Amino acid sequence: MTARPADEADPPAYERVKRYILQNVEQGVWREGDAVESENALAARFGLSRMTVNRALRELAAEHVIHRVQGAGSFVAATKHQSTLVAIKSIAQEVADRGHRYAARVLQVRSLNAPVALAAELELPAKARVYSCRMVHLENGLPVQLEERWVNPACAPEFIEQDFAQTTPTDYLMRVAPLQRVEWRIEALAAPPQVAADLQMGPHEPTLRLHRRTWSQGQVATVALLWHPGSRFQFAGSF
Repeated sequence: MTARPADEADPPAYERVKRYILQNVEQGVWREGDAVESENALAARFGLSRMTVNRALRELAAEHVIHRVQGAGSFVAATKHQSTLVAIKSIAQEVADRGHRYAARVLQVRSLNAPVALAAELELPAKARVYSCRMVHLENGLPVQLEERWVNPACAPEFIEQDFAQTTPTDYLMRVAPLQRVEWRIEALAAPPQVAADLQMGPHEPTLRLHRRTWSQGQVATVALLWHPGSRFQFAGSF
């Protein structure tokens, strides 16, 4: 028998349980407050140990998909838990909300074999096929964000077929890969030469870089680097 390539290997057993539960929640089979199948039932369904099933349930609880009640079981979490996620909004909408003119300049959209570090961030095997885009977002004709994004094709198989001059990657991904979880960090950095050129930045001007990973359907959907000119952009918000 011929061995399957690494990127076609079966997911870990606990991930199969997570995806089963997520699918039922996302398709409305189980709604807010509904009981999820018990550990015993899930173990029997998948032929797994309760320890493995318990890991899947613990991770889903940590991701606010379900909540667990001692002695009673697991239940679909209330929608209000979505407020714990960082707000992700299309930059086109942000610009429009300020009453300004939005435009985009698409630099590159392609597929590639993920280098080791990128594959690890996407939780995929090294050299797995991924999609990427690089584009500049403009406000009243001035660049305010350089977007570098890498996408797991399993979450958005038609990503590279989109016209991102007409819709932003964020708008498209929010439609096809509903947000489940996000992690991010913001750093002030010296701009690499190509970033500075793409953002039309002056010499020695710092950038604010947002590094963000998002999850959908129990797997990493995207990794994004969002670069902003320090003189034209600030992060703000309230909770």
